[in-house]
Amino acid sequence: MRLTSKVFTDLAIWMIAFGLGIGLVFPFFLRALGVPIDLVMSPGFVAACLTAGALAGTFNQALARWVVGSRLRLLAERMDFVAANLRSSESFDHHSCGPDRCRIPDDSDDEIGASARAFNAMVHALAESYRTEQAVQSFSDLMVSRIELGPLAEEALRHLMTETGASGGALLLEEDGELRVRARQGLREDEGFVRGDQLRMAMEEGGIRLINIPEGLRVDGVVMEFRPLEVLIVPILYKEVALAAVVLASATSFPEGTRVRLEIFRRALSLALRNAIAHDNLQRLAALDPLTGLFNRRFGLQRLAEEFSRAVRTDVPLAVLMLDIDHFKKINDTYGHLAGDRAIVKLARLVRSMLREGDVVLRYGGEEFMIVLPGASCNDARAMAQRLRHAVEDLVITQREHSFRMTISIGAASYPELNADNQEAFVQVADERLYRAKESGRNCVVAG
Repeated sequence: MRLTSKVFTDLAIWMIAFGLGIGLVFPFFLRALGVPIDLVMSPGFVAACLTAGALAGTFNQALARWVVGSRLRLLAERMDFVAANLRSSESFDHHSCGPDRCRIPDDSDDEIGASARAFNAMVHALAESYRTEQAVQSFSDLMVSRIELGPLAEEALRHLMTETGASGGALLLEEDGELRVRARQGLREDEGFVRGDQLRMAMEEGGIRLINIPEGLRVDGVVMEFRPLEVLIVPILYKEVALAAVVLASATSFPEGTRVRLEIFRRALSLALRNAIAHDNLQRLAALDPLTGLFNRRFGLQRLAEEFSRAVRTDVPLAVLMLDIDHFKKINDTYGHLAGDRAIVKLARLVRSMLREGDVVLRYGGEEFMIVLPGASCNDARAMAQRLRHAVEDLVITQREHSFRMTISIGAASYPELNADNQEAFVQVADERLYRAKESGRNCVVAG
């Protein structure tokens, strides 16, 4: 029951009143013990008992103010400091609110201790909230600054590993119905795990999942290889469509609150990945010929410039083949333009199937194609050209009820046999040799 606006004043009133009550009762207590009535009921003795009771109440109130009040004053000071910190900045500055500035000693197992623990927990939650806010802001800024899919995947994985304390990780992208590793740090790729049920189930469920440790999963340590203690799978969804999955492996248990923070991070990552994938698709479409799916002339010539520069810099061979369908106009006139398009598509597929990984083929224009063969000598280029020519001779194109065959002419140029100053001169020589093949009766190869 409150008597005044101050708790300790109320406490003083109640304690003094209690002391006076004890002082008033004390003579009767002594009388019950047999003390003579004329002594215990004398005005002086009663006044002394009342004075002692009042002094005891006053002393108890002072003691309570000293023991309890000091702790409450400390709590009030720390709360004022935190409030001032919050008012003076946009977010909670956890750097200026360390244990010596904000935390309260938790050394009692009572209501005061419970208040201290609650206050310290609040300060810790504010600091964690601020740190999460800063981390998410930094992560979002990073995601916005990256539009290329490869660098985005690498940076996102590095950031997530730092924020979760993971020892290893991988970012896998959904491509053509399969998960392909686009970034990996400290984690060795294990095909059984990538194609395993646990990863697929996590992708289908869409939630962050702590999985059993796969037998083949390892983390590269500084000195030794060891199995991680925990592995988290974080599906990255955009409008409920699975785009990717982040796998994080830790040699120790992940910190408390990791999943909550990852939920925030993956929302930013999903939008960034969606934009990067869209950009990548646009870049790929801009680089491809719509009919054949091969590189178009602009992008293909850029690739040739890169390979020519590398060949000159490292002094390794490089060959270029220019090939053209013989009598293509006659095919169009006889069987129609759709048959001509079909012949171009069939030739593109055949050429692509016969090339090595790293070779480049592009539609140079109309029925003319260019093939870039890194590391191929003059003899290699001539042999490849002859194989292509014979394969095309055996190719049968069917258009409705009509079937027909075709042939190609090929001009080849190779470095360092041809000491060209730049890639344009290199292409010009190969193109000139193609026309010599045409003039020589077609269906042949001119390589020198």
